[in-house]
Amino acid sequence: MRTGVAIDLGTSGFRAQKIDLETGDIKKTVITLRNPLPGANVMDHLDFAINYGLDRAHDLSATAVKNILRELGVSTGEMEKLAICGNPIQLSIFQKIPIEDLAYAGERKKQKYHIEEQDRSARIVPLSEIRGFEEYENGQLFVPPAIKHEVGADALALIIKSGMLEREKISIATDYGTNAEMALKANGIIYTGSAAAGPALEGQEIECGSIASPQTICDVEFEGENLRCYVLDKEMTAIKGDLVDPKSGDVIEKAEIRAKGITGTGVIALIEAGMRNKLITLPKILTPDKEIHLQDGIKFTENDLLEAGRAIGAIRAGHITLCAEAGIEMEDLRVSHMSGAAGTYMDAAKAHQVGMIPYNTDYVTQIGNTSLIVAREILLSEERLWELQEIAKEIVGTHVMFATSEAFKEAYMLELAYWNEGMMFKMLKKFLKKKKLPQIDLPSSILKIDRRVERDIPELGEEGLQVLERVGTCLSMEIEGCEECYKCVEVCPNGALSMEEKVARIRTDLCDGAHCQHCLHACPGDLFKWENLEVSES
Repeated sequence: MRTGVAIDLGTSGFRAQKIDLETGDIKKTVITLRNPLPGANVMDHLDFAINYGLDRAHDLSATAVKNILRELGVSTGEMEKLAICGNPIQLSIFQKIPIEDLAYAGERKKQKYHIEEQDRSARIVPLSEIRGFEEYENGQLFVPPAIKHEVGADALALIIKSGMLEREKISIATDYGTNAEMALKANGIIYTGSAAAGPALEGQEIECGSIASPQTICDVEFEGENLRCYVLDKEMTAIKGDLVDPKSGDVIEKAEIRAKGITGTGVIALIEAGMRNKLITLPKILTPDKEIHLQDGIKFTENDLLEAGRAIGAIRAGHITLCAEAGIEMEDLRVSHMSGAAGTYMDAAKAHQVGMIPYNTDYVTQIGNTSLIVAREILLSEERLWELQEIAKEIVGTHVMFATSEAFKEAYMLELAYWNEGMMFKMLKKFLKKKKLPQIDLPSSILKIDRRVERDIPELGEEGLQVLERVGTCLSMEIEGCEECYKCVEVCPNGALSMEEKVARIRTDLCDGAHCQHCLHACPGDLFKWENLEVSES
């Protein structure tokens, strides 16, 4: 069999498929539950690569991919093609392309620091030219193009697979993930942006949260005063779980399937159901212990509500900002496209009710993991790769840097006041009007949902799905002068750090990265230096 592998290098995790290049058949699917770089969002990954070296960041990404290839059962000799897709930061780190041009917004800063834009056009190169893959002498690496350096291959995949290029209607497409890429088409122009929604929509940074995987709660619904849980099975299909009293956790009706966590889509469904059934009045949970109880001891806390609110608010602020840039109103958005794992498993009607889909939308499509789809397409057709390059060149578009956008800043601050501080919805509307930003309103009652796929990865292959609980990457170093007080180990919030005989080891897929670094600050002798860490397999 001629073998190839398609990989979506996602911010929250990698998704890969082994492909028979002769028939195009998918043979096996492997997914990871976390990205191999420290941190839970793309800004953490960017920070790590810039401050601690592109070599270290690349080696973590490459090691994780090699571990995935091993789990797929692909040997160095039989690997013929590897196709990758993802946002420009993840693709650049894997290829060891400098990323400084992605870290700074605005031409003035780039000129000040003498930063050159890197070429991120479509390309095919020998896989053996990529550091760490020297033994893959027979393989080729296929990389789809960015539209421009800030707007990556994942955004191109979203735009193309949504079909918005072929239609004249104003429409918006959103990848509901950690980095929340979005594209708005209005008056023949594509406006793109990326909202750092954070990992809550992938089930991370939630106390009992998990990325979408077997035995995770992906949806809930009230049956009378009790909550019915819906849980993903081993085929990633939602099936009926336990019926539970949300105030006490008592099981009213037990199902066969067990749950080990809740996905981001389950969180959105829970917020919508909780608000509708008066268990939630922002920012409070109105139960005796201020928690909502689900099956198997899984719970949802007020802190989880705050985390999810920040993510939902960032997405709606992004939609508002793109409309402001395009000179249109939010009410003009009648067609919406949802992609990514969260965008697939999410109940679109519930997402609409909480504000993740523009309020006046009356038609929404759910289109799956567009990044992995495009990776597979270019794996099977070199002609498709160059076709994508031509499409990327022809797109008339503008990228809105939300990090420097005043419209986004104003809209997001108002969203935080609504979700985290209890601002009334009518006051949110009033202040948006005062700031001369596009207006929002209560969601329309008419919504046609075109769910084109049941799973974000529709086909898993004859060998099925394998979930890697451990990405298999580690940072380690020997700490000279260490007194073995273990304070660094004690303060790690995720159990990512271990110490043995003065050698520190960090499991990178559990490490919170730049916005944590408790280990650095806990060391009494200031001996814990991240710049001394080396990449190894765990």
